[in-house]
Amino acid sequence: MSAVQELLLLPLALLALQASLCRGACVEVDSNTEAVVNEGFKLGCISCKKRGEVPATATVDWYFMASDETFYSPLYSYENRRADVTDSRFDDRLAWNGSKNTDDLQDGSIYILNVTFNDIGTYKCIFTRTLKYSNYEFQTYTNKTIVMKVVPKLTRGLASILSEVMMYVTIIGLQVWLAIEMIYCYRKISAAGEEALRESAAEYLAIASESKDNCAGVQVAE
Repeated sequence: MSAVQELLLLPLALLALQASLCRGACVEVDSNTEAVVNEGFKLGCISCKKRGEVPATATVDWYFMASDETFYSPLYSYENRRADVTDSRFDDRLAWNGSKNTDDLQDGSIYILNVTFNDIGTYKCIFTRTLKYSNYEFQTYTNKTIVMKVVPKLTRGLASILSEVMMYVTIIGLQVWLAIEMIYCYRKISAAGEEALRESAAEYLAIASESKDNCAGVQVAE
């Protein structure tokens, strides 16, 4: 490997090392909306804190409105690392699936056990976050709404199938590209080696010829 190639690879190695040391960033991903009857289902609710350097505490409150209802009713609350199910329809069927071992919550997801068709409806998640500055506190509110439907069996949509096909095409394409690069590099190294051998042979012949001429000159002088 030449010195130029080593210099080009050095920044990449440093970036890879830095990436491995970094913490994962908070990303607000939308929740899935299609649950399967008699199976578990995660209601996702993520609210990323915009000022990471400011200490904060947060509480999460969930509300539920069934498909035949017109008002939300309290469903679940999580505060001070304690959970409370407030809707008897979900007794023993809800579990906290969000941030663990912290009061600065960013993931307020919950998990429903043994989904039934009665769980069809609209769920609302409300984050109440208190930012604690040196001289005062400031509260922010974030809410997310999830319209959940329940199906007898999970079906794959066209978008999911196309995404999987594209993933396999990408993987195969990358493997083909890698094979081509390896063949190209092998041929280039092989050609460089042959050129070096030819140069060495030519240099050896030149030295031998020069040595022969010097010997001949000595014999004539004698």
